[in-house]
Amino acid sequence: MKILADENMPYVQQLFGDLGTIETVNGRELTPEQVSDADVLLVRSVTQVNDALLSLNSKLKFVGSATIGTDHIDTHYLASRGIPFSNAPGCNATAVGEFAFIALLELAQRFGEQLKEKTVGIVGAGNTGTAVAKCLEAYGVKVLLHDPIIADNDPRDFVSIDELIKACDVISLHVPITRAGEHKTWYLFDEARLNSLKLGTWLLNCCRGEVIDNRALIKVKQTRDDIKVVLDVWEGEPNPMLDLIPYVELATPHIAGYSLEGKARGTYMLYQKLMTVLGREVDKSMTSLLPALWSTQLDIANLPSERALLQLSRFIYDLRDDDALFRKTMGAGSVKNAADNSLNNNGFDLMRKNHKHRREFSALRVANSGVSDVNWLSNLGFSGVD
Repeated sequence: MKILADENMPYVQQLFGDLGTIETVNGRELTPEQVSDADVLLVRSVTQVNDALLSLNSKLKFVGSATIGTDHIDTHYLASRGIPFSNAPGCNATAVGEFAFIALLELAQRFGEQLKEKTVGIVGAGNTGTAVAKCLEAYGVKVLLHDPIIADNDPRDFVSIDELIKACDVISLHVPITRAGEHKTWYLFDEARLNSLKLGTWLLNCCRGEVIDNRALIKVKQTRDDIKVVLDVWEGEPNPMLDLIPYVELATPHIAGYSLEGKARGTYMLYQKLMTVLGREVDKSMTSLLPALWSTQLDIANLPSERALLQLSRFIYDLRDDDALFRKTMGAGSVKNAADNSLNNNGFDLMRKNHKHRREFSALRVANSGVSDVNWLSNLGFSGVD
């Protein structure tokens, strides 16, 4: 059995190696010829899987995408050919939730404000939005939710998007991209909606770049410096609008979900599904793949301050490093070849490919030195809090 896998998926050899021959490929540049003799195809969000890509293949047994979203997969076409498909919903939700939480701590530190004093609106209350809410609520931050798709069948309280914008100091976006329908998310935040943000709003996008009209965002930011923006995703990826970067407080190349745990979890979920399709027993565990937990002795009594919590978070992941690398890489590309986006394209993807896998809060075992009220640290996800 030939298994074709994106070169940026971790642990493919460990999980799939005994099932057949593995060939790794550049997912963004994958061709029909490369796929022609594959029995299993494992991709990420950069690969469009459709009739064009699979036109030369007549033997495919399984397609898996180690992603939450499926907008890059023609699921109707796969179903018409009887090809089993699985994605990995929720695989990197914790990573995205912690990324957004750390980004908010960074903004609070930068502007001398307190995150705990803000009301945060989450647009999209699925796996990733819920993970963001979990971190914020563990820390005691008030959260409002907007998600008309699930609101009728979800016991949580929801508000309209207009109510959310009016009430919230921070808005974090976690929706799939949909281009039509009553609740389409393409340009959900257009120029009018961006201008409706209350004074001093922080706006985060960790889902899909086109949820915000990036050209409109540039225009609005030129007259409203009070709005502070964090972008992990960009319209036109891997060629973001370079003019937008200076208006963004924290800029990263679509790596919010790139924790080691999140990427391993995505690959493992596909392994589990393929074993089911093949009628075989799952004989490997995800925990055996990951490095051991880190351990540290901390004086937890000092952690209730946001500055101390940010320092602890930076031990896990210092978002400033990726922000600096993004600005340096994308800026260099634009200077070297302003008329050709190929350098920016390569730079964007290389940053993703070479991203130093960060760990999640759960990788850090924090020892309690005797303080009793530390459940919020455990609820945030840190391990070993007694």
